[in-house]
Amino acid sequence: MRLVGAFAAKTFARRASAPYHMVKSMAIAPPERLRIAPPDVRTADPTVADEIYAGYFSFAGKTAQSYGASPFALTPPSPAWRRALTGFSWLRHLRSADKALAQANARALVAEFLAIKRFSPEDPALEPAVAARRLMSFFAQSPVLLDGAEPEFYDAFMQALAHGARLLWRALATGRAEGADRAFCAIALAEFAVCADTGRKIAPQVSRLLSAELERQVLPDGGHISRNPQVAVDLLLDLLPLRQVLAARGLQTPAAMMRAIDRMMPALRMMQHGDNSLALFNGMGVTELDRVANVLASEDTRGAPPLKAPYSGYQRLIAQDAVVIVDSGPPPPPEFSRAAHAGCLSFEYSLGPERVVVNCGAPSPPHEDLRDMARATAAHSTLVIDDRSSARVAPKDARGGRGGRIVAGPRHVEAERRDASSGTTLMLSHDGYARDFGLVHAREIVLSADAATLSGCDRLRAAEGGRREAGEIEFAVRFHLHPRARATPLGEAVEVALASGETLIFEAEGAFPQLDESIFFAASGGARKCLQIVLRGKAAPGAEVSWSFQRV
Repeated sequence: MRLVGAFAAKTFARRASAPYHMVKSMAIAPPERLRIAPPDVRTADPTVADEIYAGYFSFAGKTAQSYGASPFALTPPSPAWRRALTGFSWLRHLRSADKALAQANARALVAEFLAIKRFSPEDPALEPAVAARRLMSFFAQSPVLLDGAEPEFYDAFMQALAHGARLLWRALATGRAEGADRAFCAIALAEFAVCADTGRKIAPQVSRLLSAELERQVLPDGGHISRNPQVAVDLLLDLLPLRQVLAARGLQTPAAMMRAIDRMMPALRMMQHGDNSLALFNGMGVTELDRVANVLASEDTRGAPPLKAPYSGYQRLIAQDAVVIVDSGPPPPPEFSRAAHAGCLSFEYSLGPERVVVNCGAPSPPHEDLRDMARATAAHSTLVIDDRSSARVAPKDARGGRGGRIVAGPRHVEAERRDASSGTTLMLSHDGYARDFGLVHAREIVLSADAATLSGCDRLRAAEGGRREAGEIEFAVRFHLHPRARATPLGEAVEVALASGETLIFEAEGAFPQLDESIFFAASGGARKCLQIVLRGKAAPGAEVSWSFQRV
C-alpha cells in the first residue's frame, strides 16, 4: 500500500508539472556548431561495418536483413533489437573501419533515421534511456558524420541533437525517466551542455541535476544503488568520456562526478573474479571483458580491491588464488529493483581463473523469457525454502507501472566479518522467510588462510513474531557449478574437477549431497547446461547443515 500511495503521488506531481517543463524544454535551441566530440571508450569491431553494409543488423541476439530497405522501417525482431538499432551505439564500428565507404554508410543510415516524421508512442526509440544513448552516440561520432556533410544533413543533425536534449529534459523533469536511466539521461544532457554551442544556457542546471543523481545513485562504498555491477560499468563508460571533454575545454568537473568515478573503480574490482569477470548478482549477466578492461585502465590509483562494501551489501574473501564474493545486502529500493535478484546470502567461489560455484546470472536478450527464473532464489547458491524466493517480484502486468520491481523481501540482513590468521569468517543472516514461514536463514562462510578449504554452515532459526506455515516444508541449499566444472558423486561426497586439472571434494554433514541439473545464463555463447550440488532437509527451527569444499 505504501508503494501504491507513493506511486500515485508521484504520478500526480508529474502530470501537474508537465506543462511547465514542456515550455522550459523548448528553450533548448539547435546548435550552430559543436565545440568538441567526446571519445567513445567502448571497443569497436571493423568487421561489423562490413555486415551492416551488406544489410545485416545484429543486435541483442537477433539478426534482421534489410534487403536494401531502411533498417528503421523493418519490423523489429524484438524490442531490445529496436532499442539497440535506434540507440546508434553501433556507429563506432563503422567509424573504426576507417573507410570512406563505411563512413558514408554511417551518414546515410543516420539520415534515414532523421527523415522519420512520426514515431509510434510505443516505439522503444522514444524511451529516455534509448534517447540518451542516441544523443551520446551522435556526439561521439559527430566528426565522421559531419565531415563533408551536405547542409541539409548538417541542419537535420543539429535539430536532432536539440530534440533529443528536449526529450531528456522533459523525461527527467516529469519523472518519465526512472531508476538508473535518470543518471544516463543526465550524462547525455551534460554532453549537450559541454559539446553544443547552445548548451551553455542549461549547463548550470544540468550540472546540478547530474550531481544530484550521482550522489543518490552511487553509494559511499562505490556500489550502485541497484546493486547491479553492470550498471556501474555502463555508468563509467559514459562518465569517463564526459570527464575528458570537460578537461579538454578547461571546465570544472563537478565534485560529485569526481567522487562517483573514484569510488566506483575500486568497487568494480571488488566484484571481479580471478578471470576478471564480474560476480553474478542482481542483474549481472555476461561480462564484456573488453569494456571492464577499458574502464579500469582509466583508474588513477590501483591498490588491492576492497574487502567489503557495507552500503551496497557485498563481502569479498580472498586467500592466495581463492576468491569468494557474497551477497550480504537487502534488495535495492523498488525504483532500482527491476533487474534485481532474490539472491540474499548467495556466494560465488573461484580459484585463479577457474570459476567453481556461481549463480545462474541474468540471461541475454534472446532468453528474456527466462529472466523471472533467473531472478528466483533457486537460481542462486544459497538456501531456499519450499522453492519460494526470499524476495517477492511484482508481476509484469502489475498496475501502476510497478511490474518487475521487488516489492517485498529481506528487511534485516546482518553481516559480521572476522579476520584471523587462520582465515576469514562471515556470519550472515536474513529474514526474507520470516513472513511466510516464521524462519530466519543464518549462514556462516569460512575461507582458510591457505586457500585449501572453503567451508560453511546454513541454519534455520525461529523468527521473532513470525508465523509458521502449516504442514511439513523442505529447504534446499544449492551450489550451482560453473559449466567448466565437472562433478561426480563419490558415495557421500562429490568430486568437482576443474578445467585446470585441479580437484575439489565437496562433503556435507546433516544432509546427503545430490547432483541436479542447472543452467548457466551468463555464458558468452548463450545459456549452457551445468550441474548443481543440492542439500535437502526439513525446514524447521534448529535445522542445520554443514558443508565444505576441500582442495586435493
